[in-house]
This record gives sequence, C-alpha cells and structure tokens, in this order.
Amino acid sequence: MQFAIPHAPRPVRFSQVPGALGRLLRTVALGVGLMAVLGGGASLVGRFFLQERAFLGRAQPVRGLIAGVRLPPKAERENAEATLEVLYSHQGKQYSAGEVRTTAAYAEGLGHGAEVTLLVDPAQPDRPREAGFARSRAGAVNLLPWALGAGALGALALFVRELRRTLRAEVEPLRLGALVWLTPEGPLPETRKEVVFPATYWRQDVKHTVQARARPGRAPVRNGEKVLAAVVPRQPRWVRVIDEDLARTLGWIR
Repeated sequence: MQFAIPHAPRPVRFSQVPGALGRLLRTVALGVGLMAVLGGGASLVGRFFLQERAFLGRAQPVRGLIAGVRLPPKAERENAEATLEVLYSHQGKQYSAGEVRTTAAYAEGLGHGAEVTLLVDPAQPDRPREAGFARSRAGAVNLLPWALGAGALGALALFVRELRRTLRAEVEPLRLGALVWLTPEGPLPETRKEVVFPATYWRQDVKHTVQARARPGRAPVRNGEKVLAAVVPRQPRWVRVIDEDLARTLGWIR
C-alpha cells in the first residue's frame, strides 16, 4: 500500500467525508427545533403585546377611592410593587377590586379614602389598573417588537454560524489541515460509535494536545503506536484520524 497525499488545498468534497451528512442533518434538525421553540415564544409575546395595546386603546380613565394598601416591608420597597384595594364606579355600576398593582413608592403616599386614577377596560370593567403604573409599563411593552426582531435575527445568525462551523469542521481538516502523527493517550476503545479521544502531536518542536475523532471499525493508518491524522492547528477539536478506507475514498492510496 502506497500513499499519494496531495498538498493542501486538497480536492475533498463534503459528501466524501464519512458521517458528515449525518452530523449536518443533526445540526439542521437542532436548528429547526430551536427556531420552533423561539417561534412559539415569539407567538406568546406577540399575543401579550397585542393584548396590552388593545387594553390601552380601549381603557377609560376612572376616579377611584383607596380602601386599603398592601406594601412590602420597608427595607424592600425600592423598585418594588404594592397592591391597592379600590372602590370605583363605571357606567353606573359600583365595583371593588383588591389586586390593583402599582409601585411601592407611589402607594406609600396613599391613605384610606385617597383618590387614585384607574384605567378601566369596558370589556372587563372588574379588572382596573392604576393609571400611572399601566402607562409606565406601556413604554416597555412598545419595545417588545424590536426585541423580538433582534432575537429572531440573533437566532438566525447563530444557526447560520453553527451550520457553517459544522461544514468547516468536517471538510477543512482534510482539505487544508496538516497531516501529523498523533500519539493517543491510551488504547483506542473498540465501539460501534465514533471515537473521540485525547492525543498529542509535535510540530515545530511544540507539543499540541487535541481531541481527535476516529471512525468505528476502521483501521487507522499507523506508525507504531501513532496514528495519522489531519489537524487544523487553530482548532484543536477539528482533528480527524485517517483510516485506510477514508484514504481510498479520497484517492490518497495508489
């Protein structure tokens, strides 16, 4: 058996790399699953945004009276929320509500019988909101579409990056990598799955530690205890052991 390995860049196609298509499909499936999860989350956030905008569009200001205030402990009131019990009338009917949220800083100044402005949705008159608190949240709600857009672009960029990284990790070692003799840190295990093992090699009097991949059931090209591998020095995990079947597939054996 005589090797005839061309110099880089070598003519290596993605379809020639063993197991590459399976890993690419797994990456695509993972990306599609992630997109589906993000899409579901975006749908919920979008529904919340539309509901909030609809409330602010329909709500009417109504004067209410404080029947009670529930505040957090004094040491915990900074940037905290409080709840109000309020009495109010809307369209000729009397209502009371006991879980009206507002800021603790605002609620501290309210006593029994104090007036408070509420926003009441005619479609749900029994669920008022304190006007100042509701309007302060509206600014954050208006940022949701921008946040969703940025999140979608970020997820798409991450997916494309991982897809490109998978393609490069499969092809680049064989096409552009240096061919070196690896010394495994121990005997290669016999398994039906792809083997990933720690190994070292020397290049220009510098010892490098890497994680190498070897196909199951294939005979690596050996030199004593060492095995032939293609490495990309800047990517210590992109290391592929060259076995005889792979060398024949790539036309590296005469």
